[in-house]
Amino acid sequence: MQDASPGGDPPLHYRCHVFVCTNERPAGHPRGSCKARGSEPLRNYMKVRAKELGIADTRINGAGCLDRCELGPTIVVYPEGVWYTARSNADIDEILQTHLVEGGRVRRLMLLPGQTEPAA
Repeated sequence: MQDASPGGDPPLHYRCHVFVCTNERPAGHPRGSCKARGSEPLRNYMKVRAKELGIADTRINGAGCLDRCELGPTIVVYPEGVWYTARSNADIDEILQTHLVEGGRVRRLMLLPGQTEPAA
């Protein structure tokens, strides 16, 4: 095990954490929910695909409500704090490859601070 950093923090256990909202609201709720928009199969696919790509230093977790329901399914990547929406396995592939493997950003899927409506 590595020593703590000069600031006293221990070394990172994971380079990145990816949280995929799997919250479910009651049917007909005006804000909708990520689960109703298919977030669980997307999260499951993301976990399998990350392993296939050899992304071993990242933890992909389901999350409760991330409070961006209207924009979902929502995903947030830390430590960067970059928010995405993903609607398909192809979107997940692009996030994994561009953000987690290459260190870039998938601009077309990013959610901006304060955004309350899905992008056109």
